[in-house]
Amino acid sequence: MSFYASLARFSSRLRHSRSSRSARPGLVGSVTSRKVHSPGLVLFALAIGAFAIGTTEFATMSLLPYFAQDLGIDAPTAGHVISAYALGVVVGAPILTVLAARLPRRTLLIWLMAMFALFNGLCAFAPTYGWMLVLRFLSGLPHGAYFGIASLVGVSLVPLNQRNKAVGRIFLGLTVATVIGVPFANWLGQTVGWRWGFGLVALAGVLTVILVAWLVPDTPVDKGASPLRELGALRHGQVWLTLAIGAIGFGGLFAVYTYLADILLAVTHVSPVTVPLVLAVFGVGMTVGNIIVPWFADRALMPTAAGLLLWSAVMLGLFVFAAENVWALSVTIFFIGFGGALGTVLQTRLMDVAKHAQGLAAALNHSAFNFANALGPWLGGLAIAHGMGWTSPGWVGSLLALGGLLLLLLSVWLDRRARHCA
Repeated sequence: MSFYASLARFSSRLRHSRSSRSARPGLVGSVTSRKVHSPGLVLFALAIGAFAIGTTEFATMSLLPYFAQDLGIDAPTAGHVISAYALGVVVGAPILTVLAARLPRRTLLIWLMAMFALFNGLCAFAPTYGWMLVLRFLSGLPHGAYFGIASLVGVSLVPLNQRNKAVGRIFLGLTVATVIGVPFANWLGQTVGWRWGFGLVALAGVLTVILVAWLVPDTPVDKGASPLRELGALRHGQVWLTLAIGAIGFGGLFAVYTYLADILLAVTHVSPVTVPLVLAVFGVGMTVGNIIVPWFADRALMPTAAGLLLWSAVMLGLFVFAAENVWALSVTIFFIGFGGALGTVLQTRLMDVAKHAQGLAAALNHSAFNFANALGPWLGGLAIAHGMGWTSPGWVGSLLALGGLLLLLLSVWLDRRARHCA
């Protein structure tokens, strides 16, 4: 073989190698010639957006007494503001993802976070309860779509065997928000006014827009992308089963977290100053879980999800017996928070089963979690109202986690049956 023939053959192999690395199997879109920053920086930028979303979602609960008093409403009425945000997430995740199916992902992320920053900023100026209700609903619209698209961008930058780690790093922004963002927003609410808490979230949203525009690579729109193709995710039974696992199994965590402050005061008999510290322990547990669990999930996805649901069922049951001692309760709360890494695992599972409609499926994951955020506290509240005691949400949560585990086992069985029939 001549020198020139050898050189041509080497060049052909080099081009083939580069093209094979430019796209991940099963993921739509590849990075263009625009300067590509390291995956770590891109994931950090996306995690800042998750931090902003996590702060506004959880801090609103802690700011409720302050804006209720300022707007002249009682606490139960103010609770509708929190429900309005959750409703915005449930509605916005599928609608925005489907309508924006033909937009480049980087462009869509910028618009979603700009919308998030705008409406949270306007919440800081809400003159009445009615305006606050509307603005919180609008603030929730980009939530699910942002997480779904951000997860797809994140996994497109890493090898297939590191997908859960990538999603976990993005979700770290949300979990860190429960440790740092929420307490800081609450402190602002107490010292300079609740409106500053929403202003903080708006600033974090603006920072995310800048970082995404700077660091996130361009990905061309797939030629086959369309709203109809995204809606095709709903034709897959495994998508619905995975969403049900999150909607039921994750409800247990929210059943306990919602009433944790009341339990600490009424059962554990701690001082009000201790309550934020225990809530922070929960956030630390979620953060540690999102660091450790993805390592296992990248090696065995469904067994890891099953283990987390079983873990949560046991810890939520133990919570009932640990509630009278602040140290035992804190340890249990840490482990309950650790189980929150289920969100990362199910996010990747949805990408696998949705085939070419990954955007909608990934976004719907957060609609499912917000359904869990409504179901768990509602069932836990029913148990308390029927005289079963303040700690009864622990039993409710344990049963919900076991319900999610049964749905997961059904999903695995159907998967194996389909492969056997094929």
